Amino acid sequence: MGNLQINTTQNVNLNYKIASIGERILAFLIDGFILYLYAILVNLIGDAIGYVYEDRWTQRGLVSLIFLPAMFYSVIMHSIFNGRTVGKILLKMRVVRFDGSPVHWSNYLVRWMLRLVDIWLFVGSIGLLTILFSERRQRLGDAAAGTVVISTKNKTKVSHTILEEVEEVYEPKFTNVTLLTDKDVRLIKDTYLIAKRSNDYKTLTALRVKVESILQTKSELYDRQYLDTVIKDYNYYTQKL
Repeated sequence: MGNLQINTTQNVNLNYKIASIGERILAFLIDGFILYLYAILVNLIGDAIGYVYEDRWTQRGLVSLIFLPAMFYSVIMHSIFNGRTVGKILLKMRVVRFDGSPVHWSNYLVRWMLRLVDIWLFVGSIGLLTILFSERRQRLGDAAAGTVVISTKNKTKVSHTILEEVEEVYEPKFTNVTLLTDKDVRLIKDTYLIAKRSNDYKTLTALRVKVESILQTKSELYDRQYLDTVIKDYNYYTQKL
């Protein structure tokens, strides 16, 4: 299975391509190289500490403390960068919940803990085998956490759905847009975008008249402004529900 369908909170299905095993290995190697560079830096810092403290136990303790973030690199990076490490960012991949719900930091922690089995104890063989033979290309950590690694290179764009970017300070103008359904708004948006790109003013006007008849609104906004406002208002209210 090379694709994953995720249902958003607005009941819009988005199709994603599941990251290949080659992409995941390359991302892992990039992250490993970053940790290698960090280890070299920590070693240099440790040598510098040795000139200040003659006590070797103090030196080792401080070096271990500085190196500690590297031990939790995966959990920290995934939590801060929304399911991505540096390797995943460069290769445009992300860890998501396969049921569409937000990923919690505990999910990243489960994935990190099972790296011990997936990667370290058996030199990556368990992780490779489970990715190859699982339906969603999940390693044990992914299966336990309910996550999957997707490629965001060719994901469905927001413009292809009813979703619309709405600012927090946005003030809606038409309160009765909730009379519309997702199917209605999808049709309105698709028609609006096609007509706008081709400068089809006749279709824009006809669409505006149809929407006004459904919502029973009277507005002085131009056709484009009116339709754009209706789409944004619908997103505003449905996102708040």
